[in-house]
Amino acid sequence: MTTSYAFRAELWHYPEQAGWHFITLPPDLAEQLKDQAAPFRKGFGSVKVKACIAGQRWSTSLFPDSRTNSYLLPVKKAIRTAAGIRAGDEVDVEVELILDC
Repeated sequence: MTTSYAFRAELWHYPEQAGWHFITLPPDLAEQLKDQAAPFRKGFGSVKVKACIAGQRWSTSLFPDSRTNSYLLPVKKAIRTAAGIRAGDEVDVEVELILDC
């Protein structure tokens, strides 16, 4: 069973002054994760993951997004700064599911 995935997507900023930055997972990947992570989902349907962008690794959660029928990966400021990325950039992302009970 694959628990690690790589993809390329755009970093975007939620439209508020202090808004969050996210990456929306590609639809085909989101479908795979929904099935695979179903028994391990936490509150609000979130899925625990380890993520990596430009060599910067961190633990976080993917959050379901009903608007896009996908998952959102939040990217905190420390990661964006260290990776040298900003909203509008296309970035290579790796996510590894943390499948624990």
